Amino acid sequence: MSEAISPAQQNVTEQPKKKGNLNPVIILLSVVLVAVLMTYFFDSGQFERDGKLIIPGTYQVLEKNVSPLNLIGIYPQEGEAKAVSLLDALVSIPQAITKQAGMIFMVLFIGGMFGVLDKVGAIETGLERALSATRGNVYLLVPILMVVFSMGSTFMGMAKEFLLVIPMVVAMATRLGLSKIIGLAIVTIPVKVGYLASITNPYALSVAQPLVDVPIFSGMGMRIFVYVVLMTIGVAYVLHSIRKEARTTEIVAQWDNKPLPVRHTLVLTILGLGIAFLVYASQTWKWKYNELSAYYISLGVIFAIIGGLSTNDTINAFINGMKKVLIAGVLIGLATSVAIVLAQGKVLDTIIYHLAGVIGEGQPTLAAYGMFFSQLLIDVAIPSTSGQAAVTMPILGPLGQLSGVDPHTTVLAFLMGNGATNIITPTSSGLLIFLATAQVGWGQWARYIFPFFLITIACALVFLSISLQVYA
Repeated sequence: MSEAISPAQQNVTEQPKKKGNLNPVIILLSVVLVAVLMTYFFDSGQFERDGKLIIPGTYQVLEKNVSPLNLIGIYPQEGEAKAVSLLDALVSIPQAITKQAGMIFMVLFIGGMFGVLDKVGAIETGLERALSATRGNVYLLVPILMVVFSMGSTFMGMAKEFLLVIPMVVAMATRLGLSKIIGLAIVTIPVKVGYLASITNPYALSVAQPLVDVPIFSGMGMRIFVYVVLMTIGVAYVLHSIRKEARTTEIVAQWDNKPLPVRHTLVLTILGLGIAFLVYASQTWKWKYNELSAYYISLGVIFAIIGGLSTNDTINAFINGMKKVLIAGVLIGLATSVAIVLAQGKVLDTIIYHLAGVIGEGQPTLAAYGMFFSQLLIDVAIPSTSGQAAVTMPILGPLGQLSGVDPHTTVLAFLMGNGATNIITPTSSGLLIFLATAQVGWGQWARYIFPFFLITIACALVFLSISLQVYA
C-alpha cells in the first residue's frame, strides 16, 4: 500500500460543482443569440475565394436590411446577405444537428460501447492492477500518461482517437478519490497542448505552412521548444490540482493484487489492440465518423461476447451508456448553429477583414501579437484547425511579410491562437465531445481551465517574441 487520495475525498471535491453551475445549453444558446445580433450590428461582406482559400484584397461590403422587424421575420429576405431572424436561428439548430449527425452518432456509440465495458467490469479490475503497478503513486502515473497523450496529438494530430481513453482515465481519477475534472484534464490538457505546438501535426501544418510559402514541417525547433515548455506547465498544473484536492487528507488507498480474471484480461487486451488499430486506420484509411461509429459498435459487441453478457444485458448496457452522453448531441448542434448563423449573415469575412486591418503594417512585435489575438477571436467562430488556417493564412501571411514578420512566426501565431482558444471555447465540437464523454459541464471546465488559459496566452506572447528574434 502507498499514500494516495481517499475515495471519501470525492464527496468533498464534488460539492462546489453543484452550486451555481450554469447549464451548458444556456451558455451556447446565449452564444447563438449573440451571433444573431452580430448580423444586425456588423456589416455583411465577403472575399472572393479560390476554392476554400480567401483571395486577399477582394473584400466587398454587401447590402442588407437590418430593420429590427427582421428579428421576427418569417419570410426569406432577398439579396446576397440577410440579417438573421430568431426563427432562422431556431431553424439553424436542427440544421446543425443534421450537418453534424455523423459526429453526434459517433459520440452516442462511444457511450454505448463504454456502457458495455462498464457492465462487463473489466475497467474497474484493470484500474486496480494499474494502481498496483504504480503502488498508487498518482504523481508518477499522471505525468507518464500526459506525455504519452501529448505525443499522439503533437506528432500525428490525434484528437478524437482519445475519446476511447477518457472514460478510463476519469474512472481512474474517481477510483483514487479525485474529481472527474482531474481525469478529464489528464487527457485534454496534453491533447490541446500537443495541437498548440504541432511539432509534426499534419492536419495543421499541411494546410498552414504552404499558404505562407514555407516547407511543411519546417521551423520545428521552435515548436519543440513551445511543446516542452507548455507540457511542463501543463503537467505541473494538473499535479497542483491533485495536490490541492488532497491537501487536507492523508489516507492510504487499497488495491487488489490478485491476477486479472481471464475474461477481463481478454477484454482489456482487445481494448488495447482496438485503440492501436483505430490509430492506424484513422491515419491510413482516413476513417470518418460513419466508419468510426461502426467500429465502436463492433467493439461493444466483441466486449459483450467475451464478457459473457446476455443479449438483453448487452442492449440495456449499450442504451444506458448512450443516455449518459446524449446531451452532447444538443451541444454539438448548438455550437455548429453559431457558424451557420454567421454564414447566413455573411459577417465572418467582415470580422476577418477588420481584424486583419488592426494588424496593419506596424512594428513586427505588435503585428505578431495582433495576429495571435486575431486567431484567438476567429477561433470562436471557426474552431476547426485546418478550416481556420484556410480562411486566415492567405490574409495574415502577406500582412506579416509587410510588417517584417517571418512566415514561421505567422504560422506559430496561428497555431497558438487556435490551440489556446480550443482549450476553453464552448463552440468547439471537439471540446464538447471530450466534456460529454467525461460527463463534465462546460462551466465547471471553464472555471478549472481558465488560469491555464491565461498562462498559455502569456507564454504565447513570450514565444512570439523569441520567434521574431530567431527568424529575424
